[in-house]
Amino acid sequence: MPDAILRVEKISKDFGSGPVLKDVDLEVRPGEILGIIGENGAGKSTLMKILAGIHQPTSGKVHVDGKAVRIADPIAARALKISLVPQEFNLIRDLPVYNNVFLGAELRKRSGVLDKEAMKARTRELLAQLSVDLDPEARIEGLSAAEKQMVEICKALAFDSRVLIMDEPTTMLTKYEIEILFRLVTKLRSEGMTILYISHKLKEVKHLCDRVVVLRDGELVHDGPTSDIGIVEMAQKMVGRELGSIFPAKGKPGDETVFEARGVTVPGVLEDISFQLRKGEILGLAGLVGAGRTELAETVLGLRHKSAGTFLKDGRELDLREPADAVAAGISYLSEDRQGAGIITTFTVTRNVTLVSLGEYCRSFFRLIDKKTEKTKVQGYVDSFHIKTDTLERRLENLSGGNQQKVSLAKAIDTSPSVLIVDEPTRGVDVSAKHEIYVFINELARKGISCLLISSELEEIIGMCDRVLVMRDGRIAGTLEGDRITEEQIMYHATGVQEEAAS
Repeated sequence: MPDAILRVEKISKDFGSGPVLKDVDLEVRPGEILGIIGENGAGKSTLMKILAGIHQPTSGKVHVDGKAVRIADPIAARALKISLVPQEFNLIRDLPVYNNVFLGAELRKRSGVLDKEAMKARTRELLAQLSVDLDPEARIEGLSAAEKQMVEICKALAFDSRVLIMDEPTTMLTKYEIEILFRLVTKLRSEGMTILYISHKLKEVKHLCDRVVVLRDGELVHDGPTSDIGIVEMAQKMVGRELGSIFPAKGKPGDETVFEARGVTVPGVLEDISFQLRKGEILGLAGLVGAGRTELAETVLGLRHKSAGTFLKDGRELDLREPADAVAAGISYLSEDRQGAGIITTFTVTRNVTLVSLGEYCRSFFRLIDKKTEKTKVQGYVDSFHIKTDTLERRLENLSGGNQQKVSLAKAIDTSPSVLIVDEPTRGVDVSAKHEIYVFINELARKGISCLLISSELEEIIGMCDRVLVMRDGRIAGTLEGDRITEEQIMYHATGVQEEAAS
């Protein structure tokens, strides 16, 4: 057995609110894919950020090639050939792709001038390796979430890393893109690279990884070959208990139409979109990346302006020019880009939850905030969603990604909407938190709130939705309900197979 390329010894981390990691011992061997799983807040991302130089351990040591090292910052990690593909995008919106790939390590000519052509050429090579058709000169602000994810992977590959840490790399990718990524990861392993693979998608871990470790409440509770553990046992070790069905029983929506789109068109993005959303219905929006699902949600929110068509709420036409108009009409939105558009990580839990609804807490003539009512309401969300925080004044940058997602969902419903649009609501959350979010959305529907659920996970669409709209190329390619809501039918419409068969 080869010596460990990376070893952590008695690593602990305390952010001042209690230990996040507790005496973790772990060895990583060269040329293996190590799966790292655990609930949100279990310490997975914290451990990886210590290896990437973003956090410093409270105690313990890190060894690389048998030597104790201090990874003071990401530059030191890069020098040790350790790269991190983060769960949240760390890209500069105003810069093109190639500048982001080489940010902080730009290629230069002998004269010291930036070698832009060399950086563009190398970026083009990396994108081709990932089978991504993307212009190196395209600006980040114009990219889809999946394309941004691929740019993050290119950043890590650009520096010939020996250890590649991938934190939830497939949450924004289609099935096709995931297959490309898996082939790349397998190829990198065959070339001697070591991959630390964090994912809440246990099927991926079972399929891809050689070995799996489980963290629970900051402690390592399992370490063994993936072949020796099943998916159900993985989930049970993560949560420390037996798990039942992840999806709640579907309710029965009413007959009343609450929201309607008629012939909505956004040039080059959406074409002739029409649908109805009933009271208490969970209406799924499925399709491949680029099909127009998020763009439709942004049009409802007034973030994109339509050239034709109308939106109606309770039979009355809406004039939705900006998000404030949607909020006033009782429409709320949970963004797929959590940190880009959902939350502010430097704000506290309380300030994030009431970010949009703050006016509702201003009771007096002078519009002063009723702090007591605000605190009581936010504490109710923390208790209902099991948000792991010791205080409502904890800044979100110190919470796990899954707990950040729960805060973002609490913000979306604190405006008391009658229509809730949720875009990738369980992105980056563990199986237990997924169940909690599913139950909550289901309860909202049973209370009469109408939900538009956008998801790339077909199991989620099938398990949660009463009806499903399948989008392709900015159009609605088909509507499914009842027994027709299957993975095969969704993919037939999403890829155009159904349309070709009918022609």
